[in-house]
Amino acid sequence: MIEFDRVSKVYPGSVSAVEEFSCVVPSHRTVVLVGSSGSGKTTLLRMVNRMVDPTSGRVLIDEQDVRERDPVELRRSIGYVMQHGGLLPHRTVIDNVATVPVLSGASRRSARAAAAGLLERVGLDPALGERYPRQLSGGQQQRVGVARALAADPNILLMDEPFGAVDPIVRRELQRELLQLQSDLGKTIVFVTHDVEEAFLLGDEVVVLESGGSVAQRGAPAEILAAPASDFVREFVGTDRAERRLRAIELDGRRVALDGEGRPVGVLD
Repeated sequence: MIEFDRVSKVYPGSVSAVEEFSCVVPSHRTVVLVGSSGSGKTTLLRMVNRMVDPTSGRVLIDEQDVRERDPVELRRSIGYVMQHGGLLPHRTVIDNVATVPVLSGASRRSARAAAAGLLERVGLDPALGERYPRQLSGGQQQRVGVARALAADPNILLMDEPFGAVDPIVRRELQRELLQLQSDLGKTIVFVTHDVEEAFLLGDEVVVLESGGSVAQRGAPAEILAAPASDFVREFVGTDRAERRLRAIELDGRRVALDGEGRPVGVLD
């Protein structure tokens, strides 16, 4: 379990990124922080692995303040996936994935063998392991980033806009693959995005943030769509947009869902 206990972050020059944010991320669940630029979502994510320390308040993992942990040891125990992969360009794919286990004391041979299995788990041919990151597509690089984050078998995954730099088709594939991975592995995931559609697809719970890390609403995607807590949330999630306003009609014996402009968007079972 991860707990943010009234954390604030003020950067030099009195720039306040986060003010008095509190939230509990339950074990084995995916909580998505969604908001526009300046809402503090990446700052909050990086507090978990001490890439950013709060100015005040505490971040706890299983009731232990992360500031009591050695930052290097802490980061090696937490998977971290960023937008552009963050792969080491001078190392092969297989060695990128094996980096943390080797640094933590595993033999290079065993770490590479495990890395090959992880490449398969994220949908890549293990033969790609001998290539360098520059020889991969954007989607392949992001899959390698996920494999590397899983290499030390962490309980926690931090994912900072991990699919934001790939085209929409690949992004959808990566989202589906993450859902399957989470179903198989049951990690505790904190996922950051500015895309509300992605947040609703991936999150067991979604935290909608306003400027300064202020929580506009938190809940399951269906709860937020059904009952936006404010005009800000209503506008952000687009409940008034035509594509959100659905109705059903009978057509050839089946119920077809139409959006607010009468366009078919799906079939209801």
